[in-house]
Amino acid sequence: MKNPNRALLAVALAALLAGCDNSGQLDPQKQMGPNPELPQAKNFFIPPMQVPEGVPWKAGEMPKVAQGLKIEKIAEGLMHPRQIYVLPNNDVLVAESNGTPKPTTQTKQLITGMIKNSSGKGGEGGNRITLLRNVNGKWEKHLFIKNLTAPFGMQLIGNTLYVANADSIMKFPYQEGETEIADPGVMLTELPGGPINHHWTKSLLASPDGSKLYVGVGSNSNITENGIGAEYRRAAVLEVDVASGASRIYASGLRNPTGLQWEPQSGKLWAIVNERDEIGADLVPDYLTSVQENGFYGWPYSYFGQHVDERAQPQRPDLVQKAIKPDYALSSHVAPLGLLFYTGDNMPQYRGGAFISEHGSWNRTPLNGYQVVWVKFENGQPTGLPQPVVTGFLSDDQKQVRGLPVGLEMDRQGGVILADDAGNIVWRISAQ
Repeated sequence: MKNPNRALLAVALAALLAGCDNSGQLDPQKQMGPNPELPQAKNFFIPPMQVPEGVPWKAGEMPKVAQGLKIEKIAEGLMHPRQIYVLPNNDVLVAESNGTPKPTTQTKQLITGMIKNSSGKGGEGGNRITLLRNVNGKWEKHLFIKNLTAPFGMQLIGNTLYVANADSIMKFPYQEGETEIADPGVMLTELPGGPINHHWTKSLLASPDGSKLYVGVGSNSNITENGIGAEYRRAAVLEVDVASGASRIYASGLRNPTGLQWEPQSGKLWAIVNERDEIGADLVPDYLTSVQENGFYGWPYSYFGQHVDERAQPQRPDLVQKAIKPDYALSSHVAPLGLLFYTGDNMPQYRGGAFISEHGSWNRTPLNGYQVVWVKFENGQPTGLPQPVVTGFLSDDQKQVRGLPVGLEMDRQGGVILADDAGNIVWRISAQ
């Protein structure tokens, strides 16, 4: 994971950013919950960056977990494990991917990309799904589906496994107990992709009756710098009819909805969303929110309700007026990528609440995220502050990072399976 050019990159970046300051002025806790503090926006040609050096986990080293829990390694040697899906027979599917090749449309993207990759975010993804099976306490690893295109979301409906590639939803025949699907699959529907495909991850969730699939599709830019035409059917949750493949925009203005789940008490659709960058260390808070049908959540014209973003031109006051304020802020730049409402009995203290994995910031000092938190829910709504549950990815001095948490899923025993993107490991958390 170490980058021999890191020192050179740091010197070049320091020269470019001379005079810039992106130090956080707010305690992140003041940006958590339904009413986060929102300071005045700044503007940068190239945002100041701080990225820890990516280093491997040492032998026997692992993340830290909250009191009363334990963590174990169940797979390693993967190629950017992203999302997790647990099948009815308790087999664990792991989508391995790291995006698709894309052109550099701006000089600053080249610079920021090189810096971010030095934290372990670079490297080729597996473009495959691996199956993990627990046999008498030992975990087997099987190549389940290969030759995919940056897979992310997975859902099983009946005997059909749906996989969200970076540009399509594929469907594969599934038989319980098999360790490989050789069938090439067929396309259910195309998804917004193309050569840029800025936010390539496509989260996936089936409706309770199995008739619909909901797809989180991120924007094709930070703030429409690639033109509004590049944002067609993006920054949205799409609803796809399983029988026909026909789709519609279910909700919009969600810059990058990376995780979708049904809240167990209310039955409502909820999402985690990565908000926009380059207007300061304390803007804009990423968030957790319920998703209303036909709702508009602001991007690109406003954030956290009616807070106007002047960079989006031409302005759309008509849409800003309709922008829905998200339910719950997670603080700025934590980059949430995994969401799981916990319904198991193994860790009853977490039942009903939401686990959220935070991939971690790249444009904030001090760093923010790099952990798995839990948010308590009461009467179908989040309450209180997020509680750290899995930590230890980031060193105490914030100079090194050993892994990046992404996908979350609950197994049949109530354990939580966690994909570690940069560490190329899958962990399992359970009661001690």
